Amino acid sequence: MSQEIQVGTVLIDNRASIAQALGIESEGYVGTWSVVGAGNGFSLDRKLRAAGWNFFFMAGAAKAMFFGSVGAKNIRKALKRILAETSDHNFNCLEVTGITAKHFLGVPYTSVSANCRHIQHSCRLDDIQQRRTNQKDAKWARG
Repeated sequence: MSQEIQVGTVLIDNRASIAQALGIESEGYVGTWSVVGAGNGFSLDRKLRAAGWNFFFMAGAAKAMFFGSVGAKNIRKALKRILAETSDHNFNCLEVTGITAKHFLGVPYTSVSANCRHIQHSCRLDDIQQRRTNQKDAKWARG
């Protein structure tokens, strides 16, 4: 599986082992986060709904910008910053929703935006305390 990040790429936090439990193909990317091999958010959503799970999309994109052209190394750094910025929300997925390369006074820069997503069985989104507890329980169960 290629780790090329593009618009629509979904990252999943492997701490809860949801990817393994649902048979979602993924490949390690950064820290506990992996790139999902299901194509994009829409195809992953269809697969999860068929298995009886829900895939929530959170409004309000997180953004990171860097100077330079689009490249895998720079996008990885931008996504690391976005993941650090959104970690307090305890969502288990992140979908890349924009990668925009521009120039300002001849200097290239790129903006990366992503939205939090969350996989859970219930059709009503758990509150932040419940999500935090679920992640701690999953971490404890793995040892």
